[in-house]
Amino acid sequence: MRLSEWRAAAPSKEAVAAKVTAVVDPVVASFGVGADPDCWVAWGEEPAQRYTILVPADAGLVTCYVRVSVPGEGPRAAAKLLRWNRVQLGELAMETQSGHRLLSFQVEQLVLRGADAEADRIAAFAMDLYAGIDGRPKPDPGPAPSVPAGGGRPRPTAAKGSAPASRAPKASAGTKPSPAAKRIAAGRAES
Repeated sequence: MRLSEWRAAAPSKEAVAAKVTAVVDPVVASFGVGADPDCWVAWGEEPAQRYTILVPADAGLVTCYVRVSVPGEGPRAAAKLLRWNRVQLGELAMETQSGHRLLSFQVEQLVLRGADAEADRIAAFAMDLYAGIDGRPKPDPGPAPSVPAGGGRPRPTAAKGSAPASRAPKASAGTKPSPAAKRIAAGRAES
């Protein structure tokens, strides 16, 4: 996600107030990652007080520690660039149950945990970090699986050039259609 998207979904509006972004943006941009970089924001337990921004860059991982309000001073941002060979990553672990995905990943001292859509975002971010460490370009995430409203299992998506999943295979010459193919054909005829 872009930094602007994180700010739009912030759990605390004070954390992304104009006076805070005025301090954070120049610090993050000074590492050559642009004004609105792809990143991960670890809001932590007190997002109205402090949070961490992780930004993959060509040279390494930019870590920006944000203090929303320092008494008597206002907002403060401190950032550092960790070269890729010094970045500490844990293992990417995923568990699935009843169509839900639970994921855990550690980067530096931060543990990122999420379920379903957030698990997918964490996994994509982790793949970007692994690619940076390996010196490879960021992987193309491809199309996201479609998930029904309210969660649940993702609906299968057909590959390009393939028939939709709901269409029964046609019987080849000289073979009898299966009972399932007959039911599907009968349902089409009624429509």
